[in-house]
Amino acid sequence: MPDPRRYCAGESLEDYCRACKTDRLHTVMAADADGRPLRVVCGYCQSEHNYRGGARIGTGGESAPRAPAVPPRAEPVARAALPLVSERETAPDAATRDLETLIRRIVREETGLTPVAPAEKWRGGSLVLRPGHPGLQEKSWPIETFFHKVVMLRNRLRTLEQQVNGLEVPPDVKVRLQGYITGCYGSLTSFNVLFADAEDQFKGSAGE
Repeated sequence: MPDPRRYCAGESLEDYCRACKTDRLHTVMAADADGRPLRVVCGYCQSEHNYRGGARIGTGGESAPRAPAVPPRAEPVARAALPLVSERETAPDAATRDLETLIRRIVREETGLTPVAPAEKWRGGSLVLRPGHPGLQEKSWPIETFFHKVVMLRNRLRTLEQQVNGLEVPPDVKVRLQGYITGCYGSLTSFNVLFADAEDQFKGSAGE
């Protein structure tokens, strides 16, 4: 049964991670106008993927490969009714997994690599490229997909900026590299209309 809850970017939910080959806690990167998750990032391995419909293991959904990293436990006792708390939540490593998720989230926040929400008016919309010649087919993408790529570009620029600031190079070289990065930020300010919060937007030399 679909999850009736509405989600927005930055919230957490459980989904199946193919990289980990098990269910993991994920962070919502983008959601549609109805609050359905579209893009998520695994809180354990940081892999990003489209939302796959939630947890699969033990829910009767699509079968998934077993994760060999978890030590084998005793054979489960047959139960007549569904438990109020799942085995994943009561597993011995549940607290460790939550702690790892918290640490990874803090690292992302400190480095600026946090999920960003698109402006409300763009949610559920489409980006359309229309050829200038009649008879040619136009191309469209969901706004959330395009917005995700813009956010990833912004995050990687921030990471590059931090790496440059930490380089042991002559000051004039560092200033020149920083100028190139600032110029990239300035060229991308046209996409600021997509962001819900001004603090998440691109800022060029005028904003420094």
